[in-house]
Amino acid sequence: MTDVLRTDELAGPAARAAVAYSDVRELRGPLLVVGDVDGVGWDEFATVEVGGSERHGLVLEVDRDLATLQVLEGTDGMAPGGVRVRFAGRPLHVAVGEDWLGRVCNGRGEPLDGGPPVTGTTALPVSGWPLNPVHREPPQEPVLTGISVIDALTTLVQGQKLPIFSVPGLPHLALATQIAAQATSHGAGFRVVFAAMGMPHAEIAYVRDRLEERSAAGELVLLLNSADDPVIERILTPRIALTVAEHLAYTEGHDVLVVMSDMTSYAEAVREVSAARREIPARRGYPGYLYSDLASLYERCGRVRGHPGSVTIVPVLTMPAGDITHPVPDLTGYITEGQVVLSPDIDARGIYPPVDVLSSLSRLMRSGAGPGRTREDHLDVAAQVMAAIARARQAGELAELIGTGALSETDRSYLRYRTVVEERLFHQGTDEHRSLDSTLDRAWSALAELPAQELTMLPVELLDRYLPAAAAAPTAAPSAAPSATGRP
Repeated sequence: MTDVLRTDELAGPAARAAVAYSDVRELRGPLLVVGDVDGVGWDEFATVEVGGSERHGLVLEVDRDLATLQVLEGTDGMAPGGVRVRFAGRPLHVAVGEDWLGRVCNGRGEPLDGGPPVTGTTALPVSGWPLNPVHREPPQEPVLTGISVIDALTTLVQGQKLPIFSVPGLPHLALATQIAAQATSHGAGFRVVFAAMGMPHAEIAYVRDRLEERSAAGELVLLLNSADDPVIERILTPRIALTVAEHLAYTEGHDVLVVMSDMTSYAEAVREVSAARREIPARRGYPGYLYSDLASLYERCGRVRGHPGSVTIVPVLTMPAGDITHPVPDLTGYITEGQVVLSPDIDARGIYPPVDVLSSLSRLMRSGAGPGRTREDHLDVAAQVMAAIARARQAGELAELIGTGALSETDRSYLRYRTVVEERLFHQGTDEHRSLDSTLDRAWSALAELPAQELTMLPVELLDRYLPAAAAAPTAAPSAAPSATGRP
């Protein structure tokens, strides 16, 4: 049954919005199936009238005269006889502009801060626009987070997508909010968009408190989807965040960092909607299109030729049972340019952030670090620190077999180096912001624990300029400082 709300002549989307369909065939979880429709398209936005209130939906599927909608607010309280659906004739759009800065909204973009609805100079589709790959500019400038282990060894670059892989129980949310609170770039007008998905209310309160200063400064957009919000909203949250970020970057000219946590919660929402649609499941019950769905989000970052801004993405995801082969981290790894991996073993030693540097990688680091971008010694120091950590791990495994006393003096120096580099470089406070110069100086201080002849990856001119004088001579006595972590 179709009800015509207005009888005057209308054309295009306006005419479509004037027609209400009330032939509801089925209510299934968050899905509503309406019949006797005409001219409805996939991904079309709809308004669902229930009694005296309105809900909102998106068209998931069209089969002849049947349209299946996902209702953003859920179908609780609906009955087939009391529902009317109006289609907008276009996909869901969101108002964009600098009015978003400083605002706190839910996952649908509705204010949570007591302010008026967010308005903008224009409206854009939340699904974004396809970008011709030849229009992309290669990333080349760093985004400094103020976190030593990331800035030194897995440098984030403007336009990059660098995920954080974690395990439930590790401080990945503290790390994500610290990055959002401290990140900067060389250019003016750095902005942050933080999208929370499926978070408990206690964690949402933590995010708001932690990022209050940046929000008050008008540099932050917060989109918060809580665990008890409709699951469909969780699918929209990152898309709205990226649409707002794209406009801030490519139209307003800002460098924008988008932090999205937790992408595993997002993937669970995709799986739940797929099950409600009775689609054939693939790996572990996830739909077969999970790869392309994640790519449609991650690939919205970058730099565009002719536009001054950039969009950088840091997605955070938890690996169920620490399984890095789980579909969500596995597929994410195929799409993104590296990863920052958090380790329970390192966390157990009291080190924050507990980054496993030998499992972490920034594939674009060489594009954004080094002379003219960070510091001339950055890349060489990072390579030497990583090589020494790998050697120290081998020495530690050997010590467990034969005892520390049986090791050579060189191997014992690597054990001391591991203690010093973890305490002075890797470990820092959750609200401690370190400059890049301080970070690299700490790296040199740790390398000074090693005999000079072991520093084979550092040019002589850099050794002369940066290595602490006490370590310059090969015969210098190694430090015997005790380990605060209890390790030899």
